[in-house]
Amino acid sequence: MNGGVAVVEAVDLDESGWLLDAGTGEPVPDHRLRHYFTERLAPPPWATDVFVYVHGWQTSPGSAHRTAERLLTLAQAGLTTAPDRYPALAAEGFSPWCVVVRWPSSSPVSPAGYRRVRDRAHAMGARDGAGHAAHILGRLLGYLDEERADPEAAPVLANRDGQYLHLVGHSFGCRFLCEAVQWAADPRRVDTLGWSAPGRSPDRPFTVDSMLLFQMAARRDAFLSLFPRLLPSGRHDGAPLRGPIVATYSRHDRANGFWHLRAEGQHGIGHSGIGPAPAPMFTTRLLPLEERYPLSALNHRFVNVDASDLYVRGRRLSPAGAHSDHVRPESAHLLLTLADYSR
Repeated sequence: MNGGVAVVEAVDLDESGWLLDAGTGEPVPDHRLRHYFTERLAPPPWATDVFVYVHGWQTSPGSAHRTAERLLTLAQAGLTTAPDRYPALAAEGFSPWCVVVRWPSSSPVSPAGYRRVRDRAHAMGARDGAGHAAHILGRLLGYLDEERADPEAAPVLANRDGQYLHLVGHSFGCRFLCEAVQWAADPRRVDTLGWSAPGRSPDRPFTVDSMLLFQMAARRDAFLSLFPRLLPSGRHDGAPLRGPIVATYSRHDRANGFWHLRAEGQHGIGHSGIGPAPAPMFTTRLLPLEERYPLSALNHRFVNVDASDLYVRGRRLSPAGAHSDHVRPESAHLLLTLADYSR
């Protein structure tokens, strides 16, 4: 067991999106990816929930690790303080284990610096160029899905034999996650780890139980223009995402507001929420700790969560505004609720 402490592992990508060996700092050869994952990232048997967290702009490796650890520590504290808000988790326990994906996100804190990292993130994740992030993260997700115990095999409200998979991103990290899920779910991919896992349809190489996107740095129409294949279409009755795509936004996020408007001609999702999408949208607000989210507020393919009343703080004189104000108990409350409803 993890003794009630959030356990966080980390992997690092270079500027092309390729995985770096933690010991040598050198790229891991393609043929050794699975061996590397097995050595370093096998989900521990005590974990009830496996998280993958990808950070955003202007985040050091240490800060990325601390952010994920802080979010999960807040979540565990929230469950301990008010277990009645999360009845499924209270009944079966909640022992999170997290993989933090770190990438070179630093640049000058200026509009030009923001554009530089935007372009770097796009190049790292691009499927049709030299970027490898979607390939690496897609294979990581497939590996984690293959190695985790199947939640469908677990008794109701007893998770000894099942582990749930949740994706959490911030800022540009949300784009990496969406690219990775879309890449790994492409039935033309033959090298996606977990592709032939027993009981899986060829159209569903893996499933993700929830995706939580904090202050996503992307155009509001991104789920039509960039990520159209996250949901089932045509004859395919499966999708890589079993749970909802939940995105927070705040009008106090200047990185997704002022800067994004000038860089891309429209506000980003983190400022104004997801816009046009391939499925109906539901909008709710980020709730305080004493309020429980009803299932009807989150049981949708796309959910916009207005955090404008709570995500208001920024570093002093920071031109990004409240872009990084998501590390707070209310965010952990939303994360816990998604894990609870995944049961």
